Amino acid sequence: MTSTSLFDIQARPNRLFTQALSCVLFILCIGMYAHTSISRHRENGEDRVVPNARQLAAGVHASVLEPAEEDDYVPADNASTWERLRHSMIWKDTLSSGRRFFISLLLLLPAVVLALHIGLFPLFSATLLRFVLFFDKIVALSLLPILFIVFGIDEWSKIALIVIGVAPTLILDVTQMVRAVPREQIVKAFTLDANNFDVAYRVVFRQVRPQVINSLRLNLKPMMLFLFAGEMIASSDGLAYRIAIMRRHMGMDVILPYVLWVAFLLFLVDISLRFLNRRMHPWFQS
Repeated sequence: MTSTSLFDIQARPNRLFTQALSCVLFILCIGMYAHTSISRHRENGEDRVVPNARQLAAGVHASVLEPAEEDDYVPADNASTWERLRHSMIWKDTLSSGRRFFISLLLLLPAVVLALHIGLFPLFSATLLRFVLFFDKIVALSLLPILFIVFGIDEWSKIALIVIGVAPTLILDVTQMVRAVPREQIVKAFTLDANNFDVAYRVVFRQVRPQVINSLRLNLKPMMLFLFAGEMIASSDGLAYRIAIMRRHMGMDVILPYVLWVAFLLFLVDISLRFLNRRMHPWFQS
């Protein structure tokens, strides 16, 4: 490929060149961080705002192999690495946040079914669409005090915040997908003696299902955002709770690994949904 063709719309860079380009911004960010850290540590060797490699390594070790301060567990001197990991604060926090996150994800599935009915059945649309449109404009975080009063400060208030924050937008999105299915296909299905159930779930839902999975992928970050809001305000464990605790002590050596760990977990969930989409719908091209 010539240099003049790099910015051509029809350019087709080879795989090696594409992989190299995808790493440029990562390397640039790491370089900028390293430069900032070195500059700050020249002025103050104990700087904690931009921790150096030694401080980050200590923070990762404390997160992965040491229990939380509020935990009563004290590892034995001969404890295995696996045993230390199972009682570490990052393990405990990941399990707590992950449980809330995936319960919320499962509770969003009925919202998808509801959106299918709103998009197809006039009675559902007339009854629910305007309510969902209005409810979607309510700022979910403004409902957090109400959720704490109704559900308490335990698990269900945080789960309810995620569902309330994401479900209306997801319903409206899926409704538009359903209504975009050509009407001719629905009429054709009825002429082939299909009933309402067949049209809804075997004709329409099968077509929009890969788009629904993509919509869930795009809502992963809002889900985690609402989860973090709930955990930072009222929680005794969780990834966001730990970040809030470390913020009080300027523990950037722990906060940065936690931030990267959360991003990595969401990246894994996103990749899993993409893989599931390709396996279930090889015909679909997003």
